[in-house]
Amino acid sequence: MAAATPKILVVEDDRQTRALIARYLLDNACQVAVASDGKEMDSLLADSRIDLVVLDVMLPGEDGLSLCRRLRAVSAMPIIILTARAEEVDRIVGLEMGADDYLAKPFNPRELLARIKAVLRRQTLALNATSSQGARRLAFLGWQLDLAMRELRNPQGAQVAISSAEFDLLQALCERAGRVLSRERLLDLTQGRNTGSFERSIDVLVSRIRRKIEQDPQAPTVIKTVRSGGYLFAPAVEAS
Repeated sequence: MAAATPKILVVEDDRQTRALIARYLLDNACQVAVASDGKEMDSLLADSRIDLVVLDVMLPGEDGLSLCRRLRAVSAMPIIILTARAEEVDRIVGLEMGADDYLAKPFNPRELLARIKAVLRRQTLALNATSSQGARRLAFLGWQLDLAMRELRNPQGAQVAISSAEFDLLQALCERAGRVLSRERLLDLTQGRNTGSFERSIDVLVSRIRRKIEQDPQAPTVIKTVRSGGYLFAPAVEAS
């Protein structure tokens, strides 16, 4: 859960942009750490408590998309991608790598702050909702979705890396197993309508989840696509 005063790590190689973001966040009740490349990012993550990473795509050495993919493989920490390109395909690539949100340059620092607050708010609301009901789990086909710890475990009991956005979507599907849910409905359930999200992002997240839980992601039997309808979670789900 994010702290009352969240600590944001800004990974941006442009000194002026980095300073602008850091100053604005500091002036708006955030703690800030800054890094200019992946090596500095790794060092700060190893030594500091970080609640969210703002990650530029164009970085020297390892680029932001590669860093995002690497972070997502080991952590559910929220990630917001910054990029100079605004095409939808670039947003999709960012989501494919595991980002929770995406902002195109140039941007108003106020909008970045709003995105940060929205992502952290969704995470906090999800954690509060589950903690108020005690430690709950959803189980399907041997898989375990721990709603209190926000962890996904496979039938062998091993934890599977899953982003915050993926977890929220999988939880929404599990809790409504057997029902067809439109992309619009899934956006409402998981991200809300004031985040700048787009319905294609649901397809990207479903694709990522399928690669984790389906035996054959190309012929899915767990999360089924319903033509002109949306998605249906097919297995029986047990709550405990």
